[in-house]
Amino acid sequence: MPIQIVIFDCDGVMFDTAGINRAYYNRVMTYMGRPEMTEEQFAYVHAHTGDESIAFLFEDERSFREAQAFRQTLDYMEFIPDMVMEPHLKPLIKTLRPRYKTAVVTNRTDTMPAIISEFDLKRDFDMVVTAWDVQNPKPDPEGLIKVLNHFRLSPEEAIYVGDTHVDEAASSAARVTFVAYANPGLNAAYHIHSLDEIRNIVR
Repeated sequence: MPIQIVIFDCDGVMFDTAGINRAYYNRVMTYMGRPEMTEEQFAYVHAHTGDESIAFLFEDERSFREAQAFRQTLDYMEFIPDMVMEPHLKPLIKTLRPRYKTAVVTNRTDTMPAIISEFDLKRDFDMVVTAWDVQNPKPDPEGLIKVLNHFRLSPEEAIYVGDTHVDEAASSAARVTFVAYANPGLNAAYHIHSLDEIRNIVR
């Protein structure tokens, strides 16, 4: 069955956000008097929602609430200009549309609209699903299923481009073909190191 839609994760796929995510959560760690994140901690927060990340970093209820309260005072717009867009993203979208639908399924929440606006991506995606748009964020497949249902497509008509085990799990549960971006350790139908390679996959 031919592909009808290409669905993207945001962090690590559409954008290199490792630096700003590390800076953002280390800002919280410093405020709480904790050392900067370990690589294991960073790997978790880079793939999960903000609430899940704070709960992971601060396990006791008191610290969690204090860290959450501080996080609400941070203006994420301060960090957005330091995001680095994947160089082939815009050209790829231009090539795909209107023949193929394009969508985003991300564990980001309230920061996603600002990112879409800052990088002028509003007209590039037919649908954007954040963790706030579902009951269960990734690794649950709800976000991907929401996109498929919206366009009345079967899983076989979609591919999902992600870079973490969370993306792999969500894609597998939704029965959507998974394309692993710059992470050879993932179990995927395709492995790519540039978004430009998606052109050959959809063809």
